Amino acid sequence: MSLIGIVVFPGSNCDRDIYHVLKHIMRVDVEFIWHKREDLSHYDAIVIPGGFAYADRLRAGIIAAFSPVMQSVKRLARDGVPVIGICNGFQILVESGLLPGAFMRNNSLTFTCRWTRLRLNVNGSRTPFTSLLKKGTRLNIPVANQEGKYYVDDDTLKEMVMNEQIVFKYEENPNGSLHDIAGVCNEEGNVLGMMPHPERACEMILAPHSTDAGYGDGILIFRSLLGYLQGKQRVSI
Repeated sequence: MSLIGIVVFPGSNCDRDIYHVLKHIMRVDVEFIWHKREDLSHYDAIVIPGGFAYADRLRAGIIAAFSPVMQSVKRLARDGVPVIGICNGFQILVESGLLPGAFMRNNSLTFTCRWTRLRLNVNGSRTPFTSLLKKGTRLNIPVANQEGKYYVDDDTLKEMVMNEQIVFKYEENPNGSLHDIAGVCNEEGNVLGMMPHPERACEMILAPHSTDAGYGDGILIFRSLLGYLQGKQRVSI
């Protein structure tokens, strides 16, 4: 059975939400990984959760990017291991150089917490986290951020479009991200960063706008990952 690790930094606050989804809903083996650990060789996938790592001192994600664990995460990513960063985790992946771009404060200059509607901008096979989805699939998943405005320069944007790295787009942009970008992957496709929180949209009690009967839309991200890890066979829960 696959083993998934959830990296925990001082200030992470969505780690237990993801643990609940993976352990109690998906019934998969999962462990917390303290940010000082370096040996991650036995994990099949890594999740970097949302929160405020190191209280977002200096800027969001920059201190966490230099934690010992991130050097190991980089090695796993180079070896093709699936890695997903959610919200603050996305910021950490960017600051670590695993994903292109930068983050700025929202256009509103305030913390934004609301439901958003995403559209899958690439073929589902592009990443392990979308392998059960079709291009154009729409998902209802909430955001909760203050520095969620994603930005890249024109040349990088052209490369990302050419390499199909823009995975999710907002239908109604909540933070002013360039080209409505909500999630991006690396060139290889195994590293995904997304600003919305799929772990907060996995159960119907929390996700009343679900398009997946019995579960919130966020469950499709985690089902895709487990399906990928288990030979791309759909996971039944």
